[in-house]
Order: sequence, then structure tokens, then C-alpha cells
Amino acid sequence: MPQTTLNIRMDEQLKQDFEHVCEELGLNMTTAITIFAKKMSREKRIPFEVSLDPFYSESNLAHLRRGVEALNAGRGTEHELIGDDDEEDMV
Repeated sequence: MPQTTLNIRMDEQLKQDFEHVCEELGLNMTTAITIFAKKMSREKRIPFEVSLDPFYSESNLAHLRRGVEALNAGRGTEHELIGDDDEEDMV
């Protein structure tokens, strides 16, 4: 089957993030887009749920910004991050 070229525009950081994930998976971006196109063409739908993540709601982002401002102003307490090895302690 003859090949064709597809040109798309996206944010530079998104492209870099996408390229990094593809590399981690052992793919290049062309292969990843081709997989997406084949699955969408076969199923006649977007092959994943498209929804708004409530984490990114304006009220939650405002709350997070206030927390960062408080920490930067010397108010509040920083906590250690919980790593994978700490999950056993939580059970």
C-alpha cells in the first residue's frame, strides 16, 4: 500500500513528552500514531475515554496555587513523598 505524509501541529513540550513515552515503549512517534489510527479506523471510535480530569478543575488548581504560595512564604509543612517501597507500610 502506498505511503503518505501526515503533518500535525502540537505544543513543543507535548511533542517532547510524547516522544519520550514512545521511546520508553520502544516505539517511534510514527508507529504510535499509526497504531492509534488503525485502532480508531477499526473500531469507529476514539479508543479511550475522553473526559475532564477533576484534578485540573479551576477550584483545585487555585487550592494548589495557594498551598505553593504558603510553602514559598515559609508557612505550612512539607511532607516526604511516599515511594513504592512505602506501600507495604500503608496496608
